[in-house]
Amino acid sequence: VQLQASGGGLVQPGGSLKLSCKISGINFRIVPVAWYRQAPGNERELIARISDDGNADYADSVKGRFTISRDNIRRTVYLQMSGLKPEDTAIYFCHLTGWGRDFRSRGTQVTVSS
Repeated sequence: VQLQASGGGLVQPGGSLKLSCKISGINFRIVPVAWYRQAPGNERELIARISDDGNADYADSVKGRFTISRDNIRRTVYLQMSGLKPEDTAIYFCHLTGWGRDFRSRGTQVTVSS
């Protein structure tokens, strides 16, 4: 199973970014997928997850600003981030559980700064 996260970068406060998580090696249509982030000195934070049928949940810290979605044909999960704040600065990575094991991507850095 491989997860490849991309789309991070430097953005000004109030700006937007869209992260992508391309997944292979598993039946994508039946697995829930989550986005986590980790800032220096902080614990890993679950920020959004999407079920196999598209139901989404969000952490309070991003609710109303971030949107998770999935494209079953492209085998990709997206995280649209808007209204970005400096406290959103972190390494973001995607995660899934399959066959009782956890799989996650390498991180993609998101930096929100003026």
